[in-house]
Amino acid sequence: MTKRYFVLPLLTLILAACGGGEQKPEEQIQKKKQEIAKLQQEVKDLEAKLPKDSTVKKMKTVTVEPIAAATFEHSIDLQGNVDARENVNVSAQMPGIVRAIYVREGQAVKKGQTLAQLDDLVVRANMQELETQIDLATTLFKKQENLWKQKIGSEVQYLNAKNQLESLERRKATLQEQLAQARITSPINGTVDAVIAKLGDAAAPGNPAFRVVNSSDLRVVANVAESFAGKVSTGDEVVVVFPDIQKEIRTKIGFASKMIDPLSRTIRVEVPLRGVPEARPNMIAQLRIVDYRAKDAVVIPVNVIQYSLGKPYVLTVKGSGDKLQAVRTHIEIGRTYNDKAEIKSGLKEGDRIVTTGFQGLNDNDFIKL
Repeated sequence: MTKRYFVLPLLTLILAACGGGEQKPEEQIQKKKQEIAKLQQEVKDLEAKLPKDSTVKKMKTVTVEPIAAATFEHSIDLQGNVDARENVNVSAQMPGIVRAIYVREGQAVKKGQTLAQLDDLVVRANMQELETQIDLATTLFKKQENLWKQKIGSEVQYLNAKNQLESLERRKATLQEQLAQARITSPINGTVDAVIAKLGDAAAPGNPAFRVVNSSDLRVVANVAESFAGKVSTGDEVVVVFPDIQKEIRTKIGFASKMIDPLSRTIRVEVPLRGVPEARPNMIAQLRIVDYRAKDAVVIPVNVIQYSLGKPYVLTVKGSGDKLQAVRTHIEIGRTYNDKAEIKSGLKEGDRIVTTGFQGLNDNDFIKL
């Protein structure tokens, strides 16, 4: 009886050893977590034994740039276009049929040069008839003048002959003016930009026959919003950029209107254009009117500025060699323009700021370049 009770516990132990003793997944996970916690504690204990100035801690690689004093400019950005001061549509001074065209597009012309000729046959015929009358009137006047000098004949005869000749000469001047008006002439020095008239066309005052442009006297015109009107005046510095020809010039505003357009609520500005032979009328131009300038300013990229509780700061660098640390430096921002910011306080020339790799970097973290 005693032997039977002893065998039963022994069988129970053997069965547990053979298959009944496997751990459940929950128990295995718990065991692994305990092992991880034990390892983490061992790492902390080892780190605590390191010297405080040890650089064994993990360091983040960053890019650092020293601050140099620079001139900071803030500008009002506008878009304008190139315009010719002398861009003239030339028309006839009197009605008539176009009988000849003497110029072609792209040809340089002088002021007063004939561009086209209208039909003037009737006027010329009248001129020839008048010339005959003038010749006769001149002969009669000279004879009457000689007689008058000899005290022969009356004064009335002499004055009538003189008046007749002068009247014919005035008519001749009128016909000469009509002949001149039968010619379409250029009112300016420039280049023929368009020949609109055709042979046989009926020309008339007010109907453009040619377009002449003086490309040596160009300007850039733009409209400034009313909100900036008080910041723009004649003589202000402006940077003009021509994106199509990849050219940039720095000049001054030649004219800024004092009156606000009631429809567009803008003022007109004009910038004289010199030294840009590639410029053409109606070409797009971008204007940057400088309304603020600070010399020897602390200027940094806008993208390196971070904020904590609404206050701006940047990460600067302290230390040297392999013992560099990031330092959170609070700053006061002045004006910003494009990707640059003027710093009023907090930084000075020579300070080193972290420009890349600052994301996730904390105050006093060790860094390497």
